[in-house]
Order: sequence, then C-alpha cells, then structure tokens
Amino acid sequence: MEQLSAPANAAPVDAGGPRKIILDCDPGHDDAVAMLLAHGNPNIELLAVTTVVGNQTLEKVTRNALSVGTIAGITGVPFAAGCDRPLVRNIETAPDIHGDSGMDGPEQPESAIELDPRHAVDLIIELIMSHEPGTITLVPTAGLTNIAMAARKEPRIVERVKEVVLMGGGYHVGNWSAVAEFNIKIDPEAAHIVFNAGWEVVMVGLDLTHQALATPEVVAAIEAVGTKPAKFVMELMEFFTQTYKDAQGFDYPPVHDPCAVAYVIDPTVMTTQKVPVDIELTGTLTLGMTVADFRAPAPADCKTSVAVTLDHKKFWNMVTDALVNIGEVEA
Repeated sequence: MEQLSAPANAAPVDAGGPRKIILDCDPGHDDAVAMLLAHGNPNIELLAVTTVVGNQTLEKVTRNALSVGTIAGITGVPFAAGCDRPLVRNIETAPDIHGDSGMDGPEQPESAIELDPRHAVDLIIELIMSHEPGTITLVPTAGLTNIAMAARKEPRIVERVKEVVLMGGGYHVGNWSAVAEFNIKIDPEAAHIVFNAGWEVVMVGLDLTHQALATPEVVAAIEAVGTKPAKFVMELMEFFTQTYKDAQGFDYPPVHDPCAVAYVIDPTVMTTQKVPVDIELTGTLTLGMTVADFRAPAPADCKTSVAVTLDHKKFWNMVTDALVNIGEVEA
C-alpha cells in the first residue's frame, strides 16, 4: 500500500522565484483544492482568481471561490467574475458531480472578500500587459471562455504569456461524452481559440487526472493535518467520492484541477508529450473532442503538449504540504 510521507512545514522556494499564475476556475470541489494548493505552495505567486460559468452558474461559482478564499485566508489577491455563458452555446452545468451549489458538502462561510469590480477578462489582460513578458502562466481549470475572450480582445497577450497549463480534454478519454471532457465540451469554440492561439499549451487532461485519485491513504494524510482548511478538503472529498461513484463508477474520486497547478509548481510531477491537438467543432458524436495526432513525431513548431503519467505520491504530498503551510486560518 502506498504511504504518503509526512508533510514538511515549509518547502524551499525555487531558485528562479515563485511562478506567477492567474487561476481561472469554476469552483467546484477540485477547483477548491487547486486554489488551496496554489495559495499554500511557496513556489506559486497567485496573482488573481477569476471565475467563469462551468460547474455551476457564474453567480454560484463566484460565491464558492470567495468562500474558498476565506477558508484559505487568501488576502491581497483580486477575485473577479468573468463570462456568464459560453461564446456560442447554451449553458451546461454539472450538478450531478458538484451539487446544486457547485460545491455541495461542506458548510461554506460568508466571505468578507470583496469582488474586484473589473470583468475577469479585463483583469487577465491588465495583469499580463503590466508584467514582464514570459512571467505569467495562465492556469484555467474550467471552460476556456474567459481565456479565449482575453486572447481575442487583446491579442498581444498571446506572445507575453509564458504558457497555458489547463485542466481539460483527454487524448483517449472523455467524461461529458464518449470522447469529450466537460471543460472543453461546454465551450468548444473557446477551446478552439485557446488551442490555436499560438502560445504554449499544456493539456492536463483526463488521461492524467484519472490517476489523481483521492484514495483512503490520501484522505488519511489530509486528516492528519488537523486544521480547518484540511477538514474542509475532507468534507469536499466525502461528497465528491459519493457523486463520482454514483455518476461515473469510481471507487475513489479523481481530483482533476490541482493537477494543473502541480505541473506549474514542479513539472516532474508528471510526464508530458508534445503532440498536435485540435478541437472538434462539428461532429455529431464527437463535439468537443480534443483530437491528438500521434501518427508521427510532433513537428518542431508544435505548441501543444499532453500530460501522460502522474507521480501520485508526489502530487498528493504537494497538496498536504500546502495545507500544512496554510495552517489554521482565523475566522
């Protein structure tokens, strides 16, 4: 049986300094864990949390993001709401996985965090344009509507972003259809824009995240942290475990979104492969499929990579270490 190591009280900061990220999300149980990992890891500088319609309506996921920010003690970071619908298609949400609130299970505190008045798309653009080129990584863990809109509104951001590390898609696996993953299928036109914009894209898809299972050993390690934020994660996992078992037959839930954050922290937590990826927009049965072309070695100018294998122990140690670093947060 795999044993997770005891979490360290502090992880060394990378010699190159913390990686600056914008986390674009739709909390969502796994988005909440991604937020906690980003906040609690010293190798990440969280520049902003932006929200987009996805797991639930924009209003609900934004409320959830603010609640997680309060639970984690996130201060000095702007939270901004973005697009409330896909570019072209009708809204699709995932209550069978995330419940009516989008983050059912734990009790959510009212948040004292004030929502930034800027639209998330404008905040994303402003942050990228005001920082040195090549210093900001975009980490979308939701539908790609905000990111696509930002790239269309201000195309200059494409050459300034270090890379886009997204949770979405799957080169062999689907969940919202036989071949398409939820985040891509709910706004495939946005995904098409993002995957074809010309920046570096790392697709952390279902082939990888289905390896990020919250096993009993993982839950025990989180419980051992003993803080309120850790208890919150345990309550998230309790609800998530049941819905994933009911909806998709998993014994233990795959915790998708923090995998993308983990890659930014330490790319050796997973293996990746360069491969051309594009988005199916017209297929009757394949809408939203992330089509990866493995027929030949990737061309030299290929800008897309897919995540392949996860170091399960290293990944979950990152999460528990982050919870230790966050510590006990005062109400």
